[in-house]
Amino acid sequence: MATPMFRFDPVELPPEAQTLRMEVREFIKEHEHLMGFSKGEFNRDFSRAMGKKGWIGMTWPKQYGGHERSAFERYVIIEEMLVAGAPLSAHYTGDRQSGPSILRYGTEEQKQTFVPKLAAGELTFCIGMSEPNSGSDLAGTRTRAVKVDGGYKINGSKLWTSGAHRADYAIMFCKMAQEGQQDVDRHAGGTQFLLDLKAPGIDIRPVINLLGEHHFNEIFLTDVFVPDNRLLGKEGNGWNQVTGELAFERSAPDRFLVLFQMLREMIRMAGPNPDKATAAALGKLISQLGTLRNMSVSIAGMLQEGENPNNEAAVVKDLGTRYEQDIPVVARQLFQTEPELEAADLYASMIARSTMNAPRFSIQGGTREILRGIIARGLGLR
Repeated sequence: MATPMFRFDPVELPPEAQTLRMEVREFIKEHEHLMGFSKGEFNRDFSRAMGKKGWIGMTWPKQYGGHERSAFERYVIIEEMLVAGAPLSAHYTGDRQSGPSILRYGTEEQKQTFVPKLAAGELTFCIGMSEPNSGSDLAGTRTRAVKVDGGYKINGSKLWTSGAHRADYAIMFCKMAQEGQQDVDRHAGGTQFLLDLKAPGIDIRPVINLLGEHHFNEIFLTDVFVPDNRLLGKEGNGWNQVTGELAFERSAPDRFLVLFQMLREMIRMAGPNPDKATAAALGKLISQLGTLRNMSVSIAGMLQEGENPNNEAAVVKDLGTRYEQDIPVVARQLFQTEPELEAADLYASMIARSTMNAPRFSIQGGTREILRGIIARGLGLR
């Protein structure tokens, strides 16, 4: 019998993870004033408080400030925080992917310098991947690095860089310049750097979203010098490194729990005795959520075993994107409310915010086309 190309083995969370869940809920109550659908995503003080609890870098080695706890315990932390609407973005990218990338590919000096600060909630990272005119096609990256005495000089630009205006560092993906040569292999030359965002030659400009909020940025790099000791991994290995990093990004429960509070509000509005159409629509959303969660917990089990569930993560991210974009559509159909951002009515505000946020769900972490290409390869179809 052939081995299945995708695995989503049933996984039960261990007792220590369930015990931790109760502790997390108490912590959330203590910080209730920071929780909510639109209270804000970025709060360095909250990240430091989580760092003090040992809830950042939970699976990392203790010698680098981590806590050597299980992927299941980390999953519970993230799940509870997302459900509560906690402000995670000051540390989340570092915890989810930058820290693991440095631990896997970084030098000893890089691990000692960056990872303990990430685990303490003291350092904010962002990701320099997407670019103008190439988007999620990372192989089409035009940003170039040239080797110079003592380091590298980088020129180019990045787009949709979440949190760059607040971040301390970025893991920057670019290609090594090869003068007079065409890129025969589109993945060749890919290289990553740990980029200090306060370095000379960096210009970070806001990209305002439909809500009038500043989360995204465009970064322009003009002769930006990066010293040799900030090369992450090896020259030319960047494509392998960045695809592993994206697997971490796509496998987390934030790909289907961002609008959980809206779903909960819909259930509250439906009441204990909804009509058949309302019950069917909400039942479908709840069953989809349960399925996505089981798949996501299964991925946590693979991470716990040291596996790289890149294909499975792409499936969950693709399905999670559709799910989150469906929620505001169903909400408008079930409960006739005029969406209004500043409405006193919570539900009207939720619909407005979620509807205007929905387009980005299918962009962040890879567009559907990119994800389905990964899935097709996993199925042996391309």
